[in-house]
Amino acid sequence: MKERPSSRTIQAIVIGASAGAVDALLQILPQLPDDYSLTVLIVVHLPPDSESTLVPLLASRCRINVKEAEDKEPIQPGTVYLAPPNYHLLVEPELILSLSSEEPVLFSRPSIDVLFESAAEAYGDSLAGIVLTGGNADGALGLMTVESAGGLTFVQTPGTAAFSEMPQAALDACPNARSLSLQDLATVLKEELPHIRR
Repeated sequence: MKERPSSRTIQAIVIGASAGAVDALLQILPQLPDDYSLTVLIVVHLPPDSESTLVPLLASRCRINVKEAEDKEPIQPGTVYLAPPNYHLLVEPELILSLSSEEPVLFSRPSIDVLFESAAEAYGDSLAGIVLTGGNADGALGLMTVESAGGLTFVQTPGTAAFSEMPQAALDACPNARSLSLQDLATVLKEELPHIRR
């Protein structure tokens, strides 16, 4: 096991979403300031054969820097990285992004579980994981990995999600995760996570 970052603060946030993701992210990310200190890594299930319009849409609404993740790109704080269509997004131990075209996981590439599991190994207890709206169970095992590594775990309250299956599966896997509305999640990202001292 690699040596994890020595800081006892949260350094990065991983977010997973599927059906209903665009509306959910548009309620959270535009609330982050342009001097936001954390890294945000996001997997959204996207059609594999089409160019994603999600990055320009979010970039036009957000003050924080939003970009599509690139292979072997060093991770920078204060940046939102989105997995490109048809590629798994992983965090390497040296905090470098990696893209993979390995087989889909739970019929999904990019896979939420793949991102969460690799980020949990790289960041350990300096990571926060969030599962939002979606129609399958991707993200449940990944959130368990984040929790097992000592990270913080959050789930959109299933009753408030456009599609409740994904957050419900995550809560079933991680019953100790904090279940919050999108507005409360936005507040946690903006006001709580950057200031946590553990």
